[in-house]
Amino acid sequence: MKIIHTIAELRAWRATVDQVAFVPTMGNLHQGHMALVRAALAETPHVVVSLFVNRLQFGQGEDFDRYPRTLASDAALIEEIAPNAIVFAPDEKELYPHVVQHYKVDPPAIQDELCGAFRPGHFQGVATVVTKLFNIVQPTVACFGKKDYQQLFVIQSMVEELNMPLRIIPVDTGRAESGLALSSRNGYLSPEERVEAARIYFHLTRMRDAIVAGERDYEKLANETIADLTARGWSQIDYVEARNAHTLKPATHTDHHIVWLIAARLGKTRLIDNLEIDL
Repeated sequence: MKIIHTIAELRAWRATVDQVAFVPTMGNLHQGHMALVRAALAETPHVVVSLFVNRLQFGQGEDFDRYPRTLASDAALIEEIAPNAIVFAPDEKELYPHVVQHYKVDPPAIQDELCGAFRPGHFQGVATVVTKLFNIVQPTVACFGKKDYQQLFVIQSMVEELNMPLRIIPVDTGRAESGLALSSRNGYLSPEERVEAARIYFHLTRMRDAIVAGERDYEKLANETIADLTARGWSQIDYVEARNAHTLKPATHTDHHIVWLIAARLGKTRLIDNLEIDL
């Protein structure tokens, strides 16, 4: 495994290989990220994993400064399953040489819905840094997790509409035994909060089962979830919504592929999760 810090060195390596599978991350890796690396390895032995905490996608008052930077342990985790991988770990000046990023990729209206309604500019920051990384790495495929479902949708749409020459591979959400979606932000949870956090998955499966059984009052199901989480002391419920899984438009009674999406704050930690349903 090799760690590369500069764009010039990464591009020099890229010129020596044909196919490349790319896994963009912000570091602080866990087994959910390793599922992405395994998916990349299934495509080609030439895998690049980027580790970069992107300031552009953090809003005012969010956890940019305290987001863990764990290069050594991240590299060790990657090496266990991908000993020939390239770890691309640029510093901020390398990726944003002018400090201010004047040219940005602006997603359509979906960027202001769901998580975007609570994190203004977040998806513009994501789309911009991912475009920069795609330009640097020039991957043939890139792997993204379904846990960040809205992010996956934005990236897939961007690649399609901008005719980017690569294929996006969606990877299923990794979960703990309790059902809690694996996330770097789980590290902020206390042991008691980690147990309670699995309540999100409980409600996702409850709402899925209700729909499979014929329930179509999505608002009623969402309100039941909100009421329960609020009663159990969750500090803020951003949204509980059923959307069309292909378009992310609000789900209708005639949709056959639905995704339930939840974002809620437990203590000071904001958690997101989702569950797809095929009818």
